Amino acid sequence: MRWFTLGAIYLLLSLISVPVAALTDTQVLLAADRGRVCPQNLSAAINKIIARPKIARSHWGIIVQTLDSQHTLYSRHANKFFIPASTTKLFTTAAALIELGVNYRIHTPIFGLGNPPNLTYLRLEGRGDPTISSISLKKIVHLLRARGIERIENLILEDSYFTLEAINPTWEWSDVYSYYGTAVNSAILNENSVTLTLLPQHVGQKVKLRWSDAIAARQWQVENNAVTAPKDTPYNINIAGVLGKPVLNVRGELAIDEPPDVWDLAIADPPQYFLETWRHLLTVEGIDVAKTTVSNSRAKNILEREITAIVSPPLTEIITTINRESNNLYAESLWRILERRHHNLKTNPIEFGLNKLGIEPHNYQLIDGSGLSRHNLITPQAVVDVLFVMSRSHLFTSYKNSLAVAGTNGTLKRRFQHTPIQNKLWGKTGTLSGVAALSGYLYLSRYQPLVFTIIVNNSERASKELRQAIDEIVLLLGQLQKCQTTSEGYYLKASS
Repeated sequence: MRWFTLGAIYLLLSLISVPVAALTDTQVLLAADRGRVCPQNLSAAINKIIARPKIARSHWGIIVQTLDSQHTLYSRHANKFFIPASTTKLFTTAAALIELGVNYRIHTPIFGLGNPPNLTYLRLEGRGDPTISSISLKKIVHLLRARGIERIENLILEDSYFTLEAINPTWEWSDVYSYYGTAVNSAILNENSVTLTLLPQHVGQKVKLRWSDAIAARQWQVENNAVTAPKDTPYNINIAGVLGKPVLNVRGELAIDEPPDVWDLAIADPPQYFLETWRHLLTVEGIDVAKTTVSNSRAKNILEREITAIVSPPLTEIITTINRESNNLYAESLWRILERRHHNLKTNPIEFGLNKLGIEPHNYQLIDGSGLSRHNLITPQAVVDVLFVMSRSHLFTSYKNSLAVAGTNGTLKRRFQHTPIQNKLWGKTGTLSGVAALSGYLYLSRYQPLVFTIIVNNSERASKELRQAIDEIVLLLGQLQKCQTTSEGYYLKASS
């Protein structure tokens, strides 16, 4: 009976004009459910959501503007500072596009001294390319073998291009053992990460550990205290690092009927991992390596020559990985590349590019390029300003296409599916404990395009619960349409 009653209300609202000014809050939301929200009633509808007892104590920063005219439809704490989480990546990628251009590629040169079949040394000069993989190195090894090289006296990995510390000192130490908080050095291989899989055994036995990479596995000392538990035992596995040591503590219980438990972890010593992997690939190909060296200073010899190089994909692909997949390592690499570009300027690495966009530096304070640091501060207005200015730039297509699409890909793949805004929202998510955010461009069927940001801070609620509230607000935005006005109030236009 209740379904029939609501259905009758929906039908009535879709067929006749209703004076919205006279409706109760519940009736306004019912109208929203049918796909119609007047701009004049948007504030009341959003305020009703964020005033719910469970989330009312959280700190909300919201601003919604029209993309064409930058007219503000809703604003809450727009000029207050918030911890942005991965919203930071919108700033990093905008600055990189402005300064480096869409076709920029990271060039990693490989120098040699000597002549085939023996080289005195082979030196790779890391320049922060986060896309280099074992496949990249195999191609180099095959090239060397084809050129007749049989022995290398000294295989050198130069890891001195970046001057910043490999791990940002403002990151939480518990994050740096996970793939998303891995070190950011000059010579990066396989995103400086490795996969550890836990497999249940017989009840009472320790779980089995399986590494995806034997060379990376040798860098970790694992204290395995995790056991296989009876069927249906609640999952409670935990992996924790020991500050300052290459030690992992694996604890808890994994039920015998649980699937393999997959953990993506940081490489403990990225330069050494890169060098050992390279040496292994050379040896497998039949090229003997007498000695290996990790160099923290440039070791250029005037007699050496550039033998070959590894070239990254264009910047458009790199920023897509950053924004769509929220890849921290890629973002930090760009941050450090920009930092090196402006190492003589007393400014943060992206400020120069943002200044070109007209973004006021007093509206943001950024300590890293990924948003992992809780020392980052951004106003919601600054976020919308970046999105708006980029929409007016010749770089807009590359910038917009780097974002996740609602219900389709990236960090928004499983959000907004089967809703009216699926494939109409291009956005960037952000998540830390107590922090949730969503910002982007929303293209509507019955209203002009919107640019918006929603940031929640200082919350004790679970991330899932915060995302649900954010999504509900975005769905309201998706239901906007122009409304007629009379002396009695605002009216929804009748559906055709």
